[in-house]
Amino acid sequence: MNGGAIVARILQEAGTSFLFTLVGGHISPILVESRKAGIRVLDVRHEATAVFAADAVARLTGSVGVAAVTAGPGVTNTITALKNAQMAHSPVLLLGGAAATLLKGRGALQDIDHMSLVAPIVKWADSVTKLRDLPEKLRTAMEKARAGVPGPVFLEIPIDLLYDESVVREWTQQSLPKSHSVASKAMRWYVERHLENQFRGGAEGDLSGPNEPEMLPLDDKRLARVAGILESAKRPVLVASNQVLNQPGLAEETAAAIRLLGIPTWLTGGARGLLGRHDPIQFRHKRKEALKEADVVILAGVPHDFRLGYGRQVSSKARVISVNLSFDELTRNRWPDAGFVADPGVFLRHLAKLKPKGATHWSDWLEQVEKRDSQREEAIVKEASEPCRMLNPLRLAMDFEEELAKDSILVADGGDFVASMSYVVRPRNPLSWLDPGPFGTLGVGAGFALGAKLVHPEADVWALFGDGSFGYSLMEFDTFVRHKIPVIALIGNDASWAQIARDQVEILHDDVATVLNRSDYHKSVEGLGAVGLEIKTQQDTTKVLKEAVKQARAGHPVAINVHLCASDFRKGSISV
Repeated sequence: MNGGAIVARILQEAGTSFLFTLVGGHISPILVESRKAGIRVLDVRHEATAVFAADAVARLTGSVGVAAVTAGPGVTNTITALKNAQMAHSPVLLLGGAAATLLKGRGALQDIDHMSLVAPIVKWADSVTKLRDLPEKLRTAMEKARAGVPGPVFLEIPIDLLYDESVVREWTQQSLPKSHSVASKAMRWYVERHLENQFRGGAEGDLSGPNEPEMLPLDDKRLARVAGILESAKRPVLVASNQVLNQPGLAEETAAAIRLLGIPTWLTGGARGLLGRHDPIQFRHKRKEALKEADVVILAGVPHDFRLGYGRQVSSKARVISVNLSFDELTRNRWPDAGFVADPGVFLRHLAKLKPKGATHWSDWLEQVEKRDSQREEAIVKEASEPCRMLNPLRLAMDFEEELAKDSILVADGGDFVASMSYVVRPRNPLSWLDPGPFGTLGVGAGFALGAKLVHPEADVWALFGDGSFGYSLMEFDTFVRHKIPVIALIGNDASWAQIARDQVEILHDDVATVLNRSDYHKSVEGLGAVGLEIKTQQDTTKVLKEAVKQARAGHPVAINVHLCASDFRKGSISV
């Protein structure tokens, strides 16, 4: 059994269904053996897409998403995607090819020090030097990815550990000197000893899959004290992030717990959709005002970073109860009054069992929050009715919201357009909204959409792109066509990096580097074999959206090029 077969065997036993890759000679045995083992191998057009796809699979399933890339530039091309996974707490395993062990540091093709680049942005990184160590190190990698604070891990596997021993010996013999000099004999002896040590033991290591990570325990007495704090609260607020979905299979139970608590709730990032399209305790607007007025704030997986004004958005008089998988995030910028290093979903489910009995007086607070939320909705509807030469982005968002099917999954990849859509579009279900997370990465769209459609082939998967961010994903329509992945891209085309341009022009009086062409993106995907559609006016919207769904359900990837007017809806929205 060669190293490629060992990798495939362990991935298979761990329940891995998909392996994302961009092919390279260093890793070919992993891909070949994985396909033999029944793992679906999906080759993409950029290594970052492979990691983003693995990230999406991890978020939607709770299992480890797996990608394999070749050495050198194959690994360096994944750096942004790995960092994004780290900041979003996604358990991803990256397998990186490497130069042969005998050639390390001698100028071999694509031989670089992967560890110094990758180690700072992953939970765990290691390299295999002997075939017998491969099973244990691979199993350790998968365990590390899921344990505690989930995140990406990296395992480097040199090329000579992946091919059959006979092939490696043949390659090595071809490069050895043939003379009978003492130096030549010494070199041949050294190489032979190296090969014997490298392959000794073969695949005798444990090939079993990863163990289930242990969940952090919760202190019942401290939970009871939190329940008491809530019982005396008059204006409580709950803000929840994707950490509440750390166990995707328990999403409905977590949603039920939040409803039982009855606290006015704002969902952020990947938690959007947890409470469905409409829920009387879920609010979408005016969160900042509610946090300033709240007397108790529960932060479920939400740090005091730029999204909460580094702690300044929450009233200094409020009692802050924070639960986070990460101690660093729990205490960043502001210490909580009560802090729990634990799974936020577990915390909320346990807390709901201790539901305070005196919470009926929250009705006035709920009414106050709902009134502000409704006023903001009315203002958005008014702005959406403002006419323009092409299409008002808010009007598009409202039409899209009405057409969106119940089981749809939304992928967010963009700045101004996607953020505007998020004010209006309501994800229907838990785990139906995928965005980059706090790193704010552009370019996640194709990979996230690929992973989402594979995990939920029956769902309509929509990737919402700005015209700027679509540049990162355009070529992956070739991937979608080749692998028959019928996702739909909705491209908000305003010929601008609008989120930056709006403030840059006002403050610096220069639009340098912010102007794009109003390109025919729908025609570009047609050249790759996909279906291209176009929307230029509001009258076209419903018809084209329906046609896109029809084409996707018939098995065709689709891109819709939507020509938008410039908008000041999100003026002053740059985060720093």
